[in-house]
Amino acid sequence: MSEFIAAVAQTNPILGDIAANLSQMAAMTEQICREQHPDIIVFPELATTGVENGMAFNYMAERLPGGHQFNILARKAADFNVHIVFGMPTKTKVETTLYNAAVVIGPDGDLIGEYRKIHLLGEEKLSFRPGYRFSVFDTGLGTLGVMLGADVAFPEAARALTLMGAEIICLPAAYEAQYQAEWEAFTQARAAENGVFLLAANRVGQEPSRTFLGDSAIFAPDGTLLARIDADENETDAVTTGYAFARIDASAVRRVREARQFIMARSPAAYGPIVKKY
Repeated sequence: MSEFIAAVAQTNPILGDIAANLSQMAAMTEQICREQHPDIIVFPELATTGVENGMAFNYMAERLPGGHQFNILARKAADFNVHIVFGMPTKTKVETTLYNAAVVIGPDGDLIGEYRKIHLLGEEKLSFRPGYRFSVFDTGLGTLGVMLGADVAFPEAARALTLMGAEIICLPAAYEAQYQAEWEAFTQARAAENGVFLLAANRVGQEPSRTFLGDSAIFAPDGTLLARIDADENETDAVTTGYAFARIDASAVRRVREARQFIMARSPAAYGPIVKKY
């Protein structure tokens, strides 16, 4: 598909309340689709559960495909003929092996793929096992890559997806307000340095030890800001739930890469230190 409409959805998950969070996401999906008929919607990281659940993630994680969290949003994807990308905890057949994951659902309601977050920071390591590989997914919109939250701080993540063929990178996130400067720098840079569209959906709200930033945005392959969810001046905490749209011209990826030649000019033989443990 040469042109399509993308949306980023900025939600405020209630910690541990899966039913309320799914209801919020389902309602926002309906509102977004009735307003603009997008082809893809990206929701935040751990959008169905919140972040600071600790050991309770053992009871919240689900296997894919199937499970209540997946099924609710798969039904909405099929109802509105839209791709949905969102964050949730998943598990394998080994009940104690949990992942902070992103799920990609196709417009028919089927599972396209799952990405398991690789770069875990702080207390995440107590709840989740890190993923071990990046994946790209062929869709009717183009080749899709997925990162989660802190993955955006590692240039290698977006570059690996780009070298695997990604033209669009989705970034569900739960980035904290205190890191606003780096969030803004990293999101724009990951798009521009790789010549990809970046769809960054970051949550808002508070949990016991965190305040989340919001500032969800869509960037073009040259780093141009296409859409951003601005703070609501009527909100006392200066951040709000909501959504933003952008029209995506997939052919811009090829044009930007040919003009700038950042990918063609790479010199992998000089990059040995990047893959060494320190």
